[in-house]
Amino acid sequence: MRQLWTMTAADLRLRVRDKSVFIFAIVVPLGLMFVLNLTFGSTQNLELEPVTVAAHAEPDDQLGQVLLGVLDQLEVLDVTIEEVPAADVHDLVDRGDAQLGVVVPAGFSDSFTTGAGGAVVDITEGEGSGIEIDILYAVLQGTIDQFTAGAQAAAAGAQLGLAPDQLGQIAQQAAGPGTTLTMTQGEASSEQLSVGGALVAGQAGLFLLFTVGFGVLSLVAEREFGTLARLRSMPMRAGTIVAAKGLVSFILGIVATSVLLTVGSLFFDVDFGSPLAVAVLVVSVVVAGTSLMFIVARLAKTAEQANILQSIIAFVLGMAGGAFFPIAATGTVGHVLDLNPVAAFTRGLGITTGGGGVADLGVPVVTMLGFAVVCLAVSRLVPDRGRNL
Repeated sequence: MRQLWTMTAADLRLRVRDKSVFIFAIVVPLGLMFVLNLTFGSTQNLELEPVTVAAHAEPDDQLGQVLLGVLDQLEVLDVTIEEVPAADVHDLVDRGDAQLGVVVPAGFSDSFTTGAGGAVVDITEGEGSGIEIDILYAVLQGTIDQFTAGAQAAAAGAQLGLAPDQLGQIAQQAAGPGTTLTMTQGEASSEQLSVGGALVAGQAGLFLLFTVGFGVLSLVAEREFGTLARLRSMPMRAGTIVAAKGLVSFILGIVATSVLLTVGSLFFDVDFGSPLAVAVLVVSVVVAGTSLMFIVARLAKTAEQANILQSIIAFVLGMAGGAFFPIAATGTVGHVLDLNPVAAFTRGLGITTGGGGVADLGVPVVTMLGFAVVCLAVSRLVPDRGRNL
């Protein structure tokens, strides 16, 4: 054990003096996060622009007026309703005086209260419409769906033999002003990172896989230049040498990932939650990343081969884990991607961001540690293309 710690301390001193390690493990990823922050700007809050809606509905059409009133009730979006004649709605949108046009046809309420259906609302989007228009369209669609539910309720009542006046009451109760759609501001559900948080987590996981590779590169380089043979001639177990390299990679991975998460959270204004829970995730993902080192060390004959293998593994796992863009997959492919330690790390940070603690991290932590166990087992089975370690 004393030999292990002595070799680890000596190797760490070499890595600290090696400026390339510091530059690649810390400076480069921080620089990339800074550029991403300048490119995307603040991803934490989305500012919605005011919207003007040119609309027409008959004054005596109750459901038509309710439909327009719903847009005016939204608390998260500043909407101005300009009621104009139906013939002027398209002109206002074409001129850019309104971003959305809504024309409610005559007899809109009757089509629902009688169960006839068939009423079509004419919606016109202006050029360059953004997410604000998508929100309004979703609100309109949801409200019309409620009216449709009222019509269906009336049709069901007719089949039961209810009186016509009762059918109208049932339809209005199901789709009237008391049950119209409203929207209030809320927070994203737990386990869901913001765009900035996902970028920080993905980039931290990606560069972690490069950082832990420094132990592999040094091990292969020492084997290539004969240093490893001289170390083996000393009175120590051969496994101590590999364990020391793995411990160095583990320590560098912990430091680099912690720095990236801390600085990245400041760049993108992200709060990852409980420091203790985040620390558990960092340790778990670093263990998983370090375990890959042992496979690469046995497959690579030279430092160049180790560098290529490490880069391929890092980019494949990093991209599959959402380092550059989120990947949503279902079925068998989705289950396979869930076993990726970078994806599990990102999912775990989503849990902590939503207020989860250590007790809530069972699945991500087990996934990462299970990945490490499998990699260590595979490293003993694959052929050693260099020399037995």
